[in-house]
Amino acid sequence: MALLTKDAEEKIVNLLLSEGLADYNLVSAIKQQTDPENKSALNELVNRKLISDDMVARATAAIIGVPYVELKNITLDQDTLSKIPAEASSRVMAVPLGEKDGMLNIAMVDVTNVQATDYLSSLVNQPIRVWMSSERGIREALEQYHGDFSGVKEAVRETGEEADTDNRSNVKTIVQDSPISKALTTILSYAAKTKASDIHIEPLENSLIIRCRIDGVLRKIMELPKTVAPALVSRVKILANLKIDEHRIPQDGQFTVLVDDQEIDLRIAISPVTWGEQVVIRLLDKTGVSMEIEKMGMSGRALRDVLEGIKKPNGMILTSGPTGSGKSTTLYALIQRIKSEAINIVTLEDPVEYKMDGINQIQVNVDAGLTFASGLRSILRQDPDVVMVGEIRDSETASLAVQAALTGHLVFSTLHTNSAAGILPRLLDMGIEPFLLASTLNVVIGQRLVRRITEKRETYKSSEIETEGINSIVGNLLPKDKESVAKISEDLGYPGLPIKNDNYYLLSKGMDSKETPGGYSGRAGLYETIVVDEDIQKTIISHSTANEIMRLAKSKGTITMRQDGVLKALSGITSLEEVNRVASDLS
Repeated sequence: MALLTKDAEEKIVNLLLSEGLADYNLVSAIKQQTDPENKSALNELVNRKLISDDMVARATAAIIGVPYVELKNITLDQDTLSKIPAEASSRVMAVPLGEKDGMLNIAMVDVTNVQATDYLSSLVNQPIRVWMSSERGIREALEQYHGDFSGVKEAVRETGEEADTDNRSNVKTIVQDSPISKALTTILSYAAKTKASDIHIEPLENSLIIRCRIDGVLRKIMELPKTVAPALVSRVKILANLKIDEHRIPQDGQFTVLVDDQEIDLRIAISPVTWGEQVVIRLLDKTGVSMEIEKMGMSGRALRDVLEGIKKPNGMILTSGPTGSGKSTTLYALIQRIKSEAINIVTLEDPVEYKMDGINQIQVNVDAGLTFASGLRSILRQDPDVVMVGEIRDSETASLAVQAALTGHLVFSTLHTNSAAGILPRLLDMGIEPFLLASTLNVVIGQRLVRRITEKRETYKSSEIETEGINSIVGNLLPKDKESVAKISEDLGYPGLPIKNDNYYLLSKGMDSKETPGGYSGRAGLYETIVVDEDIQKTIISHSTANEIMRLAKSKGTITMRQDGVLKALSGITSLEEVNRVASDLS
């Protein structure tokens, strides 16, 4: 790359950095670069961040005489995007913008490339009008191609309107490049790129609905003709090594797909329903999950309690919450934290969700007689230092887990309860002696997941009712003056907490878009922890209720999940509406 002479560089930089960075100054700077050497020097200024590629593209468009379009923060219609395949768009760095007056408007990086424009015109089979945009803008627009379902539409066309469910008509699904195979690949790719946790393929009387669970909320992504259902379900069965001629009983399986050079494990559950067979696909992408407990949302006292608990050589650390609340991910993060060559870690899971190097992971197989209880007996003969049991489901497993903790092992596991305090009476109901619980439990964790607000957001003042609710839940925790803001925020683990206010609080909400529905992207955990100290041990031995245990824990400084959620809303991590959706049943 050629460089400008010192005098020329100073002249252009002075123009570009002049007050306001007016467009005509940039145009003048470009016009001064008439030879190829000077033209390439413009890239040098971009690389040195003296100017942006957007400024260069806008000014160049003005010189050439073509319209310019800024693609930053613009959501493109998926039907329009589908007019040019993603591969072609990426190759020529161009994206379709929409039709007007019979012409397709296309944004390009290099509008002077006649071959590329002719190629695009023949590809869409209609005249085009080119707009200039920056490379950065085009690349951001290309990211929106994950919603391109043209492959699915092609499969629908080729499958036709026949409703023949004979197995012979599904033989074509074995062929990997068949239309129905491409359709399934498109759906899986969309789910992976939008970080969906589940795909639901649901038959109705006259159609087939495809829904994805993104950030914990199901969203309908398409509706297909009912005639596609047999071939699509058969393709899933073949990949998961299931019986394609079995339609009467549920079947479970798994397989792995490669999306953008990343392997994603898929768990398949197929069940017969009224109008056919429902398919639920769980996506397990380790690369998309943070294995750092801090990044998952745990902070302050809760984080300190848990980190102290895992330092102990033995005892039990239990986490609880409803299905899909991230319990297993929390355990993985804690095991990742203590993993080393000096200790033997063995896990017993159903299923093994994330494969981790250096960990001996065992898959439960009930059909073969390998249950949590029988597997745990076997694990204790394998000289483990740390044992993880995926879930305590029955009295036998609970008893074995307690015995493991008593005999010098550090035990991790999960239970399905609504709160951390609910773990203790639940184990008592399973027949565990109170004195055994009191002597083995280190810390118990309650958790749920809320959606994170996107970076594109706006603030608003809380209403009178919201303000009263905030003060009733966390008013005693908030700083009372400016001098205590930094100290309390750091101690509690929530940056930038506001001063307690009886009038209003500034809250945040994300900007709604197709890419971030509702203004959310990603999720964070709400946590509460109870350290089982001498006082808590006494309440366990006296068979206290979950409410009594939680009241004692709060008096000792425990922050409840509801409080954690409201503090996260005040810190701008999530919204008050989302906290109320997830934790409205908690005190």
